[in-house]
Amino acid sequence: MNIVCIDDEKLILDNTVIMCKDMKETDEVSGFTNPYKALDYIRENAVDIALVDINMPEIDGINLAKLIKKEKPDIAIVFLTGYTEYAVDAFSIHAQGYIIKPVSKDKLFEELRFAYSHKPYKTGDGNSCRVKVNTFGNFDVFVDGRQVDFRRSRAKELFAYLIDRRGSSITRAEAFTTLWEDGVYDRSMQKQLDVIIRSLKDTLDEYGISDILNIQKGSMRIVPELVDCDMYRFLDGDVDAINAYRGEYMSAYAWADFYSYLRAEMSEKFDFT
Repeated sequence: MNIVCIDDEKLILDNTVIMCKDMKETDEVSGFTNPYKALDYIRENAVDIALVDINMPEIDGINLAKLIKKEKPDIAIVFLTGYTEYAVDAFSIHAQGYIIKPVSKDKLFEELRFAYSHKPYKTGDGNSCRVKVNTFGNFDVFVDGRQVDFRRSRAKELFAYLIDRRGSSITRAEAFTTLWEDGVYDRSMQKQLDVIIRSLKDTLDEYGISDILNIQKGSMRIVPELVDCDMYRFLDGDVDAINAYRGEYMSAYAWADFYSYLRAEMSEKFDFT
């Protein structure tokens, strides 16, 4: 990740820059005592996180963060300050972190990793992706950083299965077999499935992401281009996603088998015949 540190106190700035450089995830760190020079740098360069001191003489950190967000909305803001009374103002502009000085390395690393993990994912066309899906460990979905609350557990499981299919269409019968493994797909259960699908659609509508689900007659699919999914990034070779995998995949669902993807990937790259 690329980090910009902004603090009018040079000794504190230099110490913060040194600590940031000690993070293994860090690619580049730039430090500025002049907030306007920092803003110029941000305009011209790719920056993931801005560490901003709140108390500065030329412009306070809150207003500087607003200018940064106006220029680059996807930059994560982490505030540094010796005063707790600014916390409400800080989070009103959707800051990703808030660190009280003096800054410890452990606390700094924790906040930077949190901020970076909650940055909007960029799709291939450069647009931000609002939907973040975690499949490693438990299955969870976030929209604009807010966790999605599914009204029905089977609606969440259906969404998980669609994510697992990575954009491939599934039939209603396949969806039913996944949700009710030993069930009989009779007229009564077809109506039950209708309830689950409707509940899923209502939830996606509620969070403003209905375009992520594509339903055709008799089949449905997720639009993977609209999703930041750790499993998708793993399969695409993303280093952070690979490091995040700890051997657990959608732990709550018996049908989930990440190893099938790994075997398929290996089969495509190597001829075992």
